[in-house]
Amino acid sequence: ALIWEPNNPEEDERKFTYRELYIEVCLIANILKKNGAKKGDRICIYMPMVPELAFAVLACARIGAIHSVVFGGFSAHSIADRIQDAQCNIVITADGAYRGNKEIPLKNIMDTALENCPSVEKVIVLRRTSSPVSMKAGRDLWLHEEAEKMHASGVTECLHEVMDAEDMLFILYTSGSTGKPKGVVHTCAGYMVYTNYSFLNVFQYTPGEIFFCTADVCWITGQSYIFY
Repeated sequence: ALIWEPNNPEEDERKFTYRELYIEVCLIANILKKNGAKKGDRICIYMPMVPELAFAVLACARIGAIHSVVFGGFSAHSIADRIQDAQCNIVITADGAYRGNKEIPLKNIMDTALENCPSVEKVIVLRRTSSPVSMKAGRDLWLHEEAEKMHASGVTECLHEVMDAEDMLFILYTSGSTGKPKGVVHTCAGYMVYTNYSFLNVFQYTPGEIFFCTADVCWITGQSYIFY
């Protein structure tokens, strides 16, 4: 289902079968539900290009929450604009990210953004770089700690929400280069049908091939042809 090549060639490649992907998605979905997420909630995702980003996006879809993926290179002001516009109540981020030989302090940037985002109640943080970050009591949670609690509870399955064709699936904001960023809404059925149709007929994918998408998931190309 998913092959991940790391930023650093010395780091191990990670591969996931469809069954393994399903298990990881259910885990994140249950963590989100445990922390109050429900159908119709908006969830901001500000993460590096790692497998956990895929799990988070698909977990939102599984529980009927509306994800808003924000580019990992955006400033705190740009993030705050998007969180405020969508009125997100949960954020999923990481302590940091690697781009080439540079480390991006995602959590510190997000902390600055959240100073102006009172709608956010929970921040779930992936440990990626192990850089020191501040964790606000009652709001911030480590993803690995939440996963350990979920494993201990024995809950492994997460039933999917039944969605109407025109229910919102996600919001993806324009870059803002031509003015205030606009939140483009994609709904469940039409978007997924056309994404699959174009993948098969434009990319001409045939079973057994490995498809590589060079786009970042924060853009519609990456979101469509890596995940959906």
